[in-house]
Amino acid sequence: MLHEQDKPVLEQIQNYFTKGAISKQGSDGTQFQVRSIDDLKVIIYHFDKYPLRTQKQADYLLFKEVFELMLKKEHLTEDGVGKILAIKASINKGLPDSLKAAFPNVMSVERPLVKNQVNPSVSSWIYFC
Repeated sequence: MLHEQDKPVLEQIQNYFTKGAISKQGSDGTQFQVRSIDDLKVIIYHFDKYPLRTQKQADYLLFKEVFELMLKKEHLTEDGVGKILAIKASINKGLPDSLKAAFPNVMSVERPLVKNQVNPSVSSWIYFC
């Protein structure tokens, strides 16, 4: 989710991929969502072809792992749900308190280490020089 002032960035993303929808979240938030498996495949293909160059790539790789589990229908099994929760526990802020309470034995997976990271502020400076 981004602040509503950043909606033009989300509109550019939506226009680039020609997929997804932008919606308002709360009083000052906005988000871009993709719900179709086929639309997600397009976006995943893009990020496989053009990988992120920051540690955020680790979140992408974990997200892709969940996507692949779902393609194999593993999310419909108890073991698959456990795998997805372990992955979610390693992404961003981890599991929300409600899921921690419901699944107290979930152990997070190890986050991938992204090599050759680029500091966004430094890369922007180099780009504009």
